[in-house]
Amino acid sequence: MVPKNLLLLAFLTALFGAALVIAPVDAAQKLHAVARIKALDGKPMGTVTFSTVNRGVLIELDLTGLPPGPHGMHLHVSGNCDPKTGFTSAGPILALSVGHAHGFLARKGPLTGDLPNQYAGADGHLHASTITSGFSLGDGVRSIFDRDGVSLILTQRGDDYATQPFGNAGARIACGVVVRGAKTP
Repeated sequence: MVPKNLLLLAFLTALFGAALVIAPVDAAQKLHAVARIKALDGKPMGTVTFSTVNRGVLIELDLTGLPPGPHGMHLHVSGNCDPKTGFTSAGPILALSVGHAHGFLARKGPLTGDLPNQYAGADGHLHASTITSGFSLGDGVRSIFDRDGVSLILTQRGDDYATQPFGNAGARIACGVVVRGAKTP
């Protein structure tokens, strides 16, 4: 017969060993991506980082050189930020499922790439963060990454969240290709 203390020790050792194996797997799933944002003239404006968190994806913006006020922010279907096309090379707003319309206030909205407006201060600096559960940074059907990538676009004005196809937000004034990066701890 095995003493109870020895059984408890064996159980705790096995439990600790399992925790060591599971912990790195959980950390490996904390994916990260970065978009380096540029203006139409090619001038760098800053970065937008994407980090997997418990309830979705945390998006953190640190940008300069924007006109003061609200700006629409959308993910677009192609990782192409060609300023010669006014960033239209990024294509339409990303939609990972069929039958949705643009805008948080639209009857069949929002699209996957619809993100909340962000506000630049009087000095043109935009430092903000938001969380979305509409997509993932991993692989699979909810992933924003496919063979031609994805871009983040900021528009001239705020998005009205209803007008099709881009929320009456004006011209595309800044763009950055979202690139998968190192995993976060």
